[in-house]
Amino acid sequence: MGSTVDAANKGVNGTASAKKPTVIFVLGGPGSGKGTQCAYIVEHYGYTHLSAGDLLRAEIKSGSENGTMIQNMIKEGKIVPSEVTIKLLQKAIQENGNDKFLIDGFPRNEENRAAFEKVTEIEPKFVLFFDCPEEEMERRLLGRNQGREDDNIETIRKRFKVFLESSLPVIQYYEAKGKVRKIHAAKPIEDVFQEVKAVFSPEAEKVEA
Repeated sequence: MGSTVDAANKGVNGTASAKKPTVIFVLGGPGSGKGTQCAYIVEHYGYTHLSAGDLLRAEIKSGSENGTMIQNMIKEGKIVPSEVTIKLLQKAIQENGNDKFLIDGFPRNEENRAAFEKVTEIEPKFVLFFDCPEEEMERRLLGRNQGREDDNIETIRKRFKVFLESSLPVIQYYEAKGKVRKIHAAKPIEDVFQEVKAVFSPEAEKVEA
């Protein structure tokens, strides 16, 4: 197991040590609207959007040995090891010509966070945290999936609870380092993006004002 990590380390050192890419972690509960805002950031600021979930799904779809292993783990209800997700993120970063990345929905917990920094030797520039009250997230998600409301509300609450329990320690860790940029995500999409813009281009924001 260790040798794989060593190999991954060598890989990143060989290619990225000269100029490490800029990485921003994007975190927020289900229905916080972070996907929509990521699309705006890509369009306005030239970042590449990487979703850990999408990368895992693409790997499964590819039918590779790695993909089959991931699929089996998910089927058995096991958590995909951090190293697997990190290697997919690392590969996506190395194969992309860009040097600025939004990593969406990762790290999901403290272990993910520590492993990412250890394996890639990249520390995020900051963490963009879409802070949205549970009631508002519920309203949005139920609005998206009409029909099975009772069933849905339970699932939504479970997802929210998992997010709070696992992701909040990550947010607190970076908060202590002064690296969290909190966005009040309960507002309409355009208003939320105004807050996002203030984080990404303070200078431009001052000029426009």
